[in-house]
Amino acid sequence: MSQHDSHAVSHANDHGDVKSYVIGFVLSVILTVIPFWMVMEGDFSKGTTIWSIVTLGLVQIWVHLKYFLHLNFVTEDGRASTFSFLFSALIIFMVVGLSVWIIYESNAMMMY
Repeated sequence: MSQHDSHAVSHANDHGDVKSYVIGFVLSVILTVIPFWMVMEGDFSKGTTIWSIVTLGLVQIWVHLKYFLHLNFVTEDGRASTFSFLFSALIIFMVVGLSVWIIYESNAMMMY
């Protein structure tokens, strides 16, 4: 195997294959259709519907991370990518969350 061929195999492994994308797409569609159907049907209680949407949304986040962003803990590069992603998500969560909190508290102080 030449250096070019080994690079091509490594590149394909890093980015997944068609089967991985199809599995991710099908799971994403299923995880979108179920909550949509629950809301449109209206046969479930409000609490059940909300918790189902939240749970299936979290599962869908995992599907996107695994099948589309290819984050995993198997390889050293995968662990580094995963930790980088989680750190970025934490920073974004803190910036958005603290901004909303500051705006809410500022509004509450102005009302007194």
